[in-house]
Amino acid sequence: MNVTQHLRRLLIAAAVAVPLFALPAAQAQISIGIGFHIGIAPPALPVYVQPAIPGDGYIWTPGYWAYGDAGYFWVPGTWIMAPQPGYLWTPGYWGFEGGYYGWHGGYWGTHIGYYGGINYGFGYGGVGFYGGEWRGGHFFYNGAVANFGGGWHPTNVYVNREVVVNNTIINNNHYAFAGPGGVNHPPSPQEQQFSGGPHIQPTSAQMQHQNIAAQDRSQLASVNNGRPATMAAANPGAYHQVAQQRIASQPISAADRSAGKSYNPNNREANQDQRISNGLRSGQMTSGEAARADRTQSNIDSQVHNDRVANGGTLTNQERQQVNGEQNAASRQIYNEKHNANTVAPNEVDNREANQQQRTAQGLRSGQETSGEAARTNANQAAVDQQVHNERTANGGALTNQQHQQVNKEQNKNSQQIYNQKHNNNTYKAPKEHKQ
Repeated sequence: MNVTQHLRRLLIAAAVAVPLFALPAAQAQISIGIGFHIGIAPPALPVYVQPAIPGDGYIWTPGYWAYGDAGYFWVPGTWIMAPQPGYLWTPGYWGFEGGYYGWHGGYWGTHIGYYGGINYGFGYGGVGFYGGEWRGGHFFYNGAVANFGGGWHPTNVYVNREVVVNNTIINNNHYAFAGPGGVNHPPSPQEQQFSGGPHIQPTSAQMQHQNIAAQDRSQLASVNNGRPATMAAANPGAYHQVAQQRIASQPISAADRSAGKSYNPNNREANQDQRISNGLRSGQMTSGEAARADRTQSNIDSQVHNDRVANGGTLTNQERQQVNGEQNAASRQIYNEKHNANTVAPNEVDNREANQQQRTAQGLRSGQETSGEAARTNANQAAVDQQVHNERTANGGALTNQQHQQVNKEQNKNSQQIYNQKHNNNTYKAPKEHKQ
């Protein structure tokens, strides 16, 4: 069973089998399989340091992007007491299905179930949990993962680095969702079995933790640009003290809610550019393949730009679905080209091409580049990639010194274009109204 098939099943079952965290009334409509879908991907997972364990019996629960009436917000990772001995935490995850993103809530169980293959770190490498284990009613911590730098120094410790390495799914792009364009990790039969086992819903401390984060303006993706003010806390109480001060001094406004629901719609475009960059850098994509992918991406970027201009800065639901369908096809194209027999040894020219793609991706994510600007960048990069491919083919796989110099000159020009576009006054701004 592939990821998409599994997500389809969970979209139906999650509303009954996996209760969601309790949310304020304005956010209570968040659910899976009951008609609520989000057309914008969650931001990339931020990189942060795990706080030290506050005491015995605490289990790490990783941070995640939740969604409320002001768009995506970050719930800090934190140490939580297990509801009872022998129980472990299966994190929630976002799944991409049918052109939309849906949330699958986390839960406590005697085994770790499927959580989309998302590498949350600190023992949650995408498969299972290897930050510790229960032994005779007492929790033992894996010293290869857990942070013991605080005031409590446990003796119930073991060290097993190999099990962590063997169960880590590489996620260089820090995708926060499973499915096309994100993490592609189908559930194993064991994960399917454990996902269907008896579960305990999140504790009251976890529910309150998310509720507080939902009200903290500094945790909103639209405010922090994907870099939350608080990424992790030693325990919920430590974060809540800080959050309450923020909530009192700067509450979430109506403008925040409007902007948050339309924040960063360039995520999918940026992810595709990043994947092309990674393919070039690893040698899985040739310059010719990158040229095709660039042309496809340029066409989609241009379409998004034109649709937004026509609609006052946003996309209609129909347009969003159309773009998602095209991006799904582009995603399959990139995947196929990265997994066919056409490979090339990583080299200086391809690395330069990869750098340009990565800079475009960063510009889209930050809002410094609009879709129209990215369309121009990708079109120019496609031309250079195609030129490199043609010249290599004509020369038996290499470039002459003269051709190498010419390509560098063209890449310098493209580099300057990217810089100019990222530093002009054309930045993506969320529209005043989010169309549904």
